[in-house]
Amino acid sequence: MKPTLKIIDRILEKIGDSQSICVGGHLRPDGDCIGSQLGLTLALRKQGKEVACWNEDVTPQKYTFLDPDKLLQKPADGREFDLVIAADCASFERLGNVGPAVGRRKFLINIDHHPSNTRYGDLNWISAREASTGELIFRLLQAARWPITPAIADCLFTAVSTDTGSFQYPTTKPVTYHTAGQLVKLGAHVDTICHEVYQSFSLSRVRLLKHVYNHFHLTHRDQIAYLWLKKSDFARTGADRSDTEGLIDHIRAIEPVVVACVFEEIEPELTRISLRSKSPRVDVNEIAAQFGGGGHLAAAGARIPGKPLSVQRRVIAAVRKALDAAR
Repeated sequence: MKPTLKIIDRILEKIGDSQSICVGGHLRPDGDCIGSQLGLTLALRKQGKEVACWNEDVTPQKYTFLDPDKLLQKPADGREFDLVIAADCASFERLGNVGPAVGRRKFLINIDHHPSNTRYGDLNWISAREASTGELIFRLLQAARWPITPAIADCLFTAVSTDTGSFQYPTTKPVTYHTAGQLVKLGAHVDTICHEVYQSFSLSRVRLLKHVYNHFHLTHRDQIAYLWLKKSDFARTGADRSDTEGLIDHIRAIEPVVVACVFEEIEPELTRISLRSKSPRVDVNEIAAQFGGGGHLAAAGARIPGKPLSVQRRVIAAVRKALDAAR
């Protein structure tokens, strides 16, 4: 615990020495990324800091309730920052166009819980023990003795809840429940969060979900479920990229399935893959790493160049090999 405490002390020292700060997050932000970015931004602003909260992509609709003042913005060129804090971002490349936009910075702090993190910061706090980056931000604010308002608590509870699959994933530890309980005690509105995040779907997402159930495939003794999302599918359903979050869990939940994979067309010869595993013996982080990606044991992803059918064959072959090795 002592090295972690020393890291927190160094982070707080850097924050104390900085006035202009940028809080960045990864491409295609999920609940942990959005919640961590906004929670930290709100806390820093309450300490009198000048804070920009930047992400290449817009906030997914179901998380907009966390940002009524529209703090999260697309990056702007020409800004100088004393400090940049990357939250929940496993590599510098995953910052997208936030990376080049924060080139004129004095210092970069990297706070994350992905075991695949490349430690690209000047100072790195990487703790794969935590189920979410939101838990790390909570620990940071507690160590600083900064007030955690209900708005900050909403952001961090959303971060913790979404990255644990609403406390269902095996990464959920006793301390995760303790953190969630503390955030509720501090004013997190659980009823609002559950309604907005889990019980309020756009019609376009429902149309996309219909596509999922109509077009998924099973292979390798029904242990692998996979699905393609093409640009034409988004055009036909009216969905956008943010509507894909959590879709993979619907095919992962099929009883015989051990590994689920969603192939998403980004460009004609660039495919984004998302992988989910139900077995601790099948590490999809290792599979994603074969294709230049990463993540966690049970959830990972990558972007793979090449012809779509070739990408599919290579990825499915890698999953089959991992499944056979785990028998």
